Amino acid sequence: MAIARALVHRPSLILADEPTGNLDPETAARILELFATEVRESGAGVLLVTHSSVAAAVADRTLLLTRTGLRDHHAG
Repeated sequence: MAIARALVHRPSLILADEPTGNLDPETAARILELFATEVRESGAGVLLVTHSSVAAAVADRTLLLTRTGLRDHHAG
């Protein structure tokens, strides 16, 4: 319900803290697709914080938070 309330006003930036953390895999996939659709249709940005490698895998860019700070996941 919170995700629907957040998207109803078509924000330009969506902040999502563990949006799939307590969901079964099918529902989690639907939520990630919902975010992707919102990005395609409205040009919104999504900042998603997650421990899920599945959720992170759909991102255009992934940053890892480590003891020494942030690093670009694709930088190695």
